[in-house]
Amino acid sequence: MKFVDEAYIDVSAGDGGAGCVSFRHEKYKEFGGPNGGDGGRGGHVFAVADVNLNTLVDFRFSRRYEAQRGEHGMGSDMFGAAGRDITLKVPVGTVITDAETGELLFELLVPGEVITIAKGGDGGFGNLRFKSAINRAPRQKTPGWPGEKRNLKLELKVLADVGLLGMPNAGKSTFITAVSNARPRIADYPFTTLHPNLGVVRVGPEQSFVVADLPGLIEGAAEGAGLGHQFLRHLQRTRLLLHIVDVAPFDEGVDVVAQAKAIVNELKKYDEALYKKPRWLVLNKLDMVPPDARAAVVKDFVKRLKFKGPVFEISALTRDGCEPLTKEIYKHVKAQQLAEQPHIESDPRFVESGPNPKA
Repeated sequence: MKFVDEAYIDVSAGDGGAGCVSFRHEKYKEFGGPNGGDGGRGGHVFAVADVNLNTLVDFRFSRRYEAQRGEHGMGSDMFGAAGRDITLKVPVGTVITDAETGELLFELLVPGEVITIAKGGDGGFGNLRFKSAINRAPRQKTPGWPGEKRNLKLELKVLADVGLLGMPNAGKSTFITAVSNARPRIADYPFTTLHPNLGVVRVGPEQSFVVADLPGLIEGAAEGAGLGHQFLRHLQRTRLLLHIVDVAPFDEGVDVVAQAKAIVNELKKYDEALYKKPRWLVLNKLDMVPPDARAAVVKDFVKRLKFKGPVFEISALTRDGCEPLTKEIYKHVKAQQLAEQPHIESDPRFVESGPNPKA
């Protein structure tokens, strides 16, 4: 299935039905009272976060969604039926904004979360509503209220704890294959990965995190080079960035330090907040470097890059160094998850001050 992370749709909730003017007609009852019912409300438009979806491709081909209008009121005290609601299924992590103003409306981050995108109009009042002691035969009614109509932009930002960053052919797909259950395409040419891939990394029993593999980023992405910045949005919800660097490129004339600096500059151009996220340096393909020269290569690279954060040395192909890296990632992600949880004050009456006395 084609990966689509952006779509524009028009939604229209149902209008409310109009009220009815009617009077009761019965044999031998000369003056029957009003019995015009109210109109039914229009249908709502809902959105639900579905864990089984991972793309917005359905909304590329069907852009107009209309809920049913409410039925009009009728005589004999009959109210109009409410219009049928419609529910749009979207992937978890979808952001809904107003296409005209750019205002953020909703974020669906919890599986099964349901929101109301457009509210249906209320039904109008029938003349039964206007009956009073001084107005025995009202002929007033009101039309139904119109339903909400919106032009919306749907944007998918994948939910991952860790994002992989690097040049094409740096070994990102090989790394996510080595540590997780993801199986992206791997080949010996640039831009093998054309859309994000998610993988679950299991460190131990009930210990796991989600990693996202993105298409490679190159210098000039801000001006549209390569695949541009279109997939960097998927890193905005991550807690950690892994900058994977190929320290043994096929072309010996390539300056890997300059490439690494270019990646960081493109990240800064795209989003300052994303640039300030925790970022670790992962030096990949060390199996291609002679063992006696690895320490010197790593030291020279880190010195020239002037990188101050954590540095890891791995070979994604042979999986050398991957296990210690995943364990450190899990510790970092778990610590951030605990820091984000709200602090709950414990009731001192139920806090144990020491061992229970013997009976």
